[in-house]
Amino acid sequence: MKISSMKYALALVLMAGTFSSCNDFLDEMPDNRTELDSEAKITKMLVSAYPSTNYATIAELSSDNTDEIAGNYTAYKVLQEELYRWETPTFEEQDSPYKLWNDCYKAIAVANAALEAIEEAGNPESLSAQKGEALICRAYNHFILTNIFCKAYSPKTSTKDLGVPYMKHVENTVSPTYSRGTVAEDYAEMEKDILEALPLINDKIYSVAKYHFNKKAALAFAVRFYLYYVKDDKSNYDKVISYANQVLTDVPSSMMRDWKGVGSINANNSQQANAFIDVSSKANLLLYSTRSLWARYYGPYAVGERFCHNSTVASSETCKASALWGSFGNMYMEIPSYLNFQKVLMEKIAEYFYTIDPVQDTGEPYVMFLALTTDDVVLNRAEAYAMKGNYDKAAADLNTFCNAFADMKGVTVTPELIDNLYGEYNEETGTGRKYYSPEKATPKKELHPDFIVEKGRQENFIQAILHTRRIMSLHEGLRWFDIKRYGIVIYRRVIGTNLRITVTDTLDVDDPRRAIQLPTSVIKAGLEANPRSK
Repeated sequence: MKISSMKYALALVLMAGTFSSCNDFLDEMPDNRTELDSEAKITKMLVSAYPSTNYATIAELSSDNTDEIAGNYTAYKVLQEELYRWETPTFEEQDSPYKLWNDCYKAIAVANAALEAIEEAGNPESLSAQKGEALICRAYNHFILTNIFCKAYSPKTSTKDLGVPYMKHVENTVSPTYSRGTVAEDYAEMEKDILEALPLINDKIYSVAKYHFNKKAALAFAVRFYLYYVKDDKSNYDKVISYANQVLTDVPSSMMRDWKGVGSINANNSQQANAFIDVSSKANLLLYSTRSLWARYYGPYAVGERFCHNSTVASSETCKASALWGSFGNMYMEIPSYLNFQKVLMEKIAEYFYTIDPVQDTGEPYVMFLALTTDDVVLNRAEAYAMKGNYDKAAADLNTFCNAFADMKGVTVTPELIDNLYGEYNEETGTGRKYYSPEKATPKKELHPDFIVEKGRQENFIQAILHTRRIMSLHEGLRWFDIKRYGIVIYRRVIGTNLRITVTDTLDVDDPRRAIQLPTSVIKAGLEANPRSK
């Protein structure tokens, strides 16, 4: 097998930044790289087909999981305030849109270099698994870019909404010109890559399968992709269910996270966070290392408290609000309280610091990003069932998750329970919930999707699922995608003395700021910017 030296050299240049900074924890992650045969080189190359920046900082700070706290509190970095205010970010360091854009396209270039090398070799059977990994990585990186920098997929508008350039070849020209295409075109290309990749994925080529797109991770990505890829005929919900069935097996409860076990671990010294991302957990399907300060932004550090997930939003909307499991005290993950500390958090993400200069104490911060889990898969399947009107199965999936997540005290999740908790508010019985307002917040927010959600039981189920996912995925970024998909209006609130709330901005359903602005340098290079209101 012969590999073009030019293309392989290009891939090595793109990979250099990823390989140059690793601490002891991260050194164990990539596969063994001692083999020198050509097929092994392609396998090693694909270690860098995953983004080295995660989207959690961008998504969480842009979402309704973040409020502004009045007083002498400050932002940790200017990025924190820019993202919170939905401004065009000028910050270009860790966790920024600039870094995410560049790192996703670097990963795509690596995947394309591998695919072209495999094609030049004649697509041998011995490289089919590597081809599958490259294809699914290409789709995944474009999926991140599309869902961060574009509008959510819409059956009504995506044929016109600006997409991102879908790169299918290694660039070998000077100053190339790109067009953005549309969101619909991006989703069509992603689907092609996913469908071609799925039968090729083979876990046997990995030494640590969870650090790659193993079979279950690839299926879990397909579940999320088709859930977001809404069709008017609802046909893609059948695909969500089919792929989720393969991930969750015939006994979904056996695939759930051991929330009770993780919750019992001491949170000090990141012990609980380390357990949460343990590669041996059946719930963790795909993890990858990212250069990131996110553990400092959200975590138990007295920095960045001005814009954070705080007690006001936690008690009325997220992890301290009553949910399907009743009181937050029934949750297996304890919500710690710190005196005079504004952040409310779940211990999920720890920082791993790679020291470059021990004398000057300089280095690079990393976090392991948990990209795909069975927690998310079971809630995604519940959503698909609810959208198809199969409420008994949707309730069964919610029951499976809730029994893993909390002590249910013998309560079973049923359609009737969901109607009572998330249905229309009944003043006489005290059942149901009022819709959210900034001053009188509840977890139930009005939905304005570009697809039909029927009033009554169907909306009640969707409200329950969105609330459950919001709590389950706290600090992970998924809430931002739900806000976009379901057309949820969110507000910027300043929490002042005596919890006085002042609204400073509103992100309406059609607000163009729902698509994060492209990096300034990308716009200056000639790529069309996302529109903004005057």
